Order: sequence, then structure tokens, then C-alpha cells
Amino acid sequence: MTSLDIGRVATERVAGTGDAAERVAAELRQQILRGELRPGEKIRDSHLYTSFGVSRNTMRDAIRQLVFEGLVTTRMHSGSAVRVVTEEDARDIYAVRRSLEISAVTASSRATSDQLDAMHASIALTAKYVDEERWDDVNTSTMLFHQSIVRFIGSARLDTFFETVVAQLRLCFGYIPNRPEFHVQWLGRDRVIAEHISSGRRDEAARELAYYLDDSEAQMIDVIRSAHKAGSTDTA
Repeated sequence: MTSLDIGRVATERVAGTGDAAERVAAELRQQILRGELRPGEKIRDSHLYTSFGVSRNTMRDAIRQLVFEGLVTTRMHSGSAVRVVTEEDARDIYAVRRSLEISAVTASSRATSDQLDAMHASIALTAKYVDEERWDDVNTSTMLFHQSIVRFIGSARLDTFFETVVAQLRLCFGYIPNRPEFHVQWLGRDRVIAEHISSGRRDEAARELAYYLDDSEAQMIDVIRSAHKAGSTDTA
């Protein structure tokens, strides 16, 4: 799925009707964001339409929406599963992140106090989860920080677009080992970026964010490559 495809999804969702299929798709999307559904995990339509209290056709429409967003794959006779991401997927996701997040740092000159508070609140939440060694929650709250940065742009469509990008990125996190040293390193760097933004040092913030994304992409590709070589992910 290309970035243009994701952008079209964002526009359709902002202008959408909020019907039952979209509500189901939104909940499944959030389960992916929270790491509750992992790469390669089967999605049992028959169980889900009962738990959501919707018809089979509605459930299928929701799954089709997630397929279109690049979060789910379907195969004849084997059903649906959470997408297994590749190195190419990761590179594309990070290309989108660089474009949006670094532009958003420039736009932070227009950030409201509420937006800045939300940015700092996401860091405080990550610190709490680190202290509690809740690594899946650390992954989720770290992405809340980056979503808060993109909101500086002030576009509801881009916010929705980036939510889909983050959900795809969250699939990559399914390969990350639950080792404290892997997760803790990003918290300090988030704090540095946030401090630069709050102090109006946008050039420094953009530079730190660029280094951050370079390092994050390199590590993400390494873990994806290792996972695929080990055959640890069901690619059905």
C-alpha cells in the first residue's frame, strides 16, 4: 500500500459516515495499535462478528477496510490475518514519518499550550510504563508522543492519515524483543526533542528527530530481518 493510498483512506475516514463497519474497523485498528493483535495473527471473522454484535457482511466490510489500509491480509481458504511487515514496508513507513514529523516540528511555532501539554503528557506516560516494565505499553505511548508532534500541523486529515501509519508501524513492534535496553533508549531522546520544541529551538529539534528516525529505522529493519530469517512469524 502506497502513501497515496493511505492518504486516500484518511480522507475517506474523515468524511465517512461512521457506519457499523467503520466502527468495527476502528476497534480492530486500535487493537493493532495497542499490540493486542500481532503480525501473522489470524482474525477469526466468525468470533468477531458475534463479539461486536454485527452481521457477517458488516464484519467482512470492516476487514476489507483494514486490508485497504495495509493492516490485514486475506487469502483464499485461509482467511484473514494481521499483516506481516517486510523491510520494504518499514522503509516506506519511515519515509512517511520523516516527511510528516520533521515538517510538524517546523509547524510547532504555532503549537497551542494544550498541544504542548499533550506532548509532555505522552512522555510522562512512557516514563511511568518504563518504571513498571510494561513494554507493550511503552511502545504504544512512545507513538503517542510522535502523534502529538504531527498534530502541530493542525490538519485533521493528516492526523487520521498518521494514525494509519502508526498502526502499520505498530506491526513492526511485534518483532521487537522485550528487553529493557531496547525500549528505554528512546525515552531520553523523546525528552530532548520535546525540550527543544518547548524552548522554540525548532532547528535543533528537527535535527535530533532526524537522527532519532535514522537510528530507529536501522534497528527496526535489523529486528525484522532477524525475525524473518528465524522464521518466527507466520506469513500465511
